[in-house]
Amino acid sequence: MKGLNVALWVVQGLLAFTFVATTIWKVATPLPQLAAMIPWAGQVPPAMLYGTAVADLLAGLGVLLPSLTRIKPGLTVLAALGGIALMGSAIAFHFSRGEAANTPFNFVLAGLFAFVAWGRWAKVPIAPRA
Repeated sequence: MKGLNVALWVVQGLLAFTFVATTIWKVATPLPQLAAMIPWAGQVPPAMLYGTAVADLLAGLGVLLPSLTRIKPGLTVLAALGGIALMGSAIAFHFSRGEAANTPFNFVLAGLFAFVAWGRWAKVPIAPRA
């Protein structure tokens, strides 16, 4: 189980980094510049773009901090399930726009969130602080 625990920590750290960095990128990059890189960002209301940034931040922090601090570590599983839902929504959004080619990374991320949810719920749960 030690190898699985290490793998879970690595994946949790990578997901946290990816989603927190994405949040910073979405919030800090001027909208015209962001729209040049990801066209949908300029084609939806700014509230939707920033809403996705908030969801990214919650997924990134939620998949790591409860386990790391051992404060309500079961929230890690819920955050991972939320990450799966977030990626499912992103996949559906891109498919609806005819952008299926933009979805492989979303599928990978959903799989990583599923791995964390399974691992931290069924195989190597984190014990809460005493």
